[in-house]
Amino acid sequence: MKSFNVLLKETRIAKGLSQKELAGLLDIDASLLARMEGGERLPVRKQVTMLAQFLDIPEKKLLIRWFSERILKELEDEPLAMEVLIAAEQQMKYHVQPKRPVSGSLKKILKEIDQHKDRLDELRHRDSFRIAEALEVEYTYHSNRIEGNTLTLHETEMVVNHGLTIAGKSMREHLEAINHYEAIALVQEAVKDKKPITERLLLQLHALVLRGIDRSYAGRYRDVQVRIGGSNHIPPDALLVPQKMVALFEWYYKNQHLHPVLLAAEMHERLVSLHPFIDGNGRTARLLMNLILLQHGYVIANQSGDREHRLQYYQFLDEARGDNREAFLTFIAKTECHCIKQYVSLLEVPED
Repeated sequence: MKSFNVLLKETRIAKGLSQKELAGLLDIDASLLARMEGGERLPVRKQVTMLAQFLDIPEKKLLIRWFSERILKELEDEPLAMEVLIAAEQQMKYHVQPKRPVSGSLKKILKEIDQHKDRLDELRHRDSFRIAEALEVEYTYHSNRIEGNTLTLHETEMVVNHGLTIAGKSMREHLEAINHYEAIALVQEAVKDKKPITERLLLQLHALVLRGIDRSYAGRYRDVQVRIGGSNHIPPDALLVPQKMVALFEWYYKNQHLHPVLLAAEMHERLVSLHPFIDGNGRTARLLMNLILLQHGYVIANQSGDREHRLQYYQFLDEARGDNREAFLTFIAKTECHCIKQYVSLLEVPED
C-alpha cells in the first residue's frame, strides 16, 4: 500500500497540477504542501477532505491512509506498539458495531411490553411494599438457582426476611441469598437517587454478591484467565479486562437510543461474555440488566431458574457470543413482557 505522501504526490502529478497550484486550492503555502509530499507533515482532517475533492480520490480511501499514518507516527518509537494496536482493535469492537435490524417479532414483543408499561404507569399509586418484597425474594431465589443454589423459594424467604438458618444447606448458599437480596436494595437505592450507571456502581454490586464468600475478589476484577463452563467462548485475558470494562460503559452511554429492554439485555450479554470477575458474573450481569430496566420505569426481568429456562438462557447466551443476538434479546424481552404483565395484574386487583 502506498504511503499517504506518495499517493498525494503521484496523484497531483497525474492531474497535471503543480505544488503551487494545489497549495492555492488548499489555501496553504506551497512549502507546507512540499513537506506533506516529503512525508514530514500530515494535513489536518479538513485538508484531507479537500485533497480528496481536488484530486478525485475517494475520501474514504484517503482518510484510511491518513488515519493509519497518524497512528503509526504516534507509535513508531513505542516498544508496546503492537500490544497497543491489539488492545485498540479489541476496544473498537464495542464502538463500531454494525446496526442490526430488529425483527418484526421482537418489535411486536417490545410494543406489547410498552403497552403494559403504560398501564403500569397508571397504577403506580397502588405500588405495595409487600408486592415488591415478595417479587424481590422471588428474584433472589431464581437468580441464585440459575447458579446452582439449592435453597427453595420458601427457604430463601426464611433466610432473607427472618434470618433463619436452614438445616442441610451450606453457609455459602445462605450468604448468596442474603447478599443478593441486599444487592437488590442497592439497585433500588440507585434508582430512587437517579444515580448514573458506572463501573463504580457495578463493582459495589459485585462486592455485595461475593461478600463473605470470597473476600479477596469481592468488588475486584479477576487477575487470572477463566473459562465459562459448557461454552467454547474464551473470555479476554485478565490484563485486558479493565480497559474492556471502560469500553463497555462507553458503549452503554453511546447507545442510549436503543429500546431500554434491548439496551439492558445487551449490557447483560456483553458483561457475561467479558466475564470480568472470578465468580458472580451471572448474578452481577442480571443485577445490572435490571438496574437499567428499573431506571427506565420497567420491572425486574426475573428469569426462571428451572432446568428448561436455565438451559435456554445459557444456549441463547452462547449463540449471542457467536454474533447471533436475536434469540437472546428475544428471550429477555419475553421474560420482561411476562414479568411486567404479571406486575400489572397484581396492581389491578381491587383494594379491600
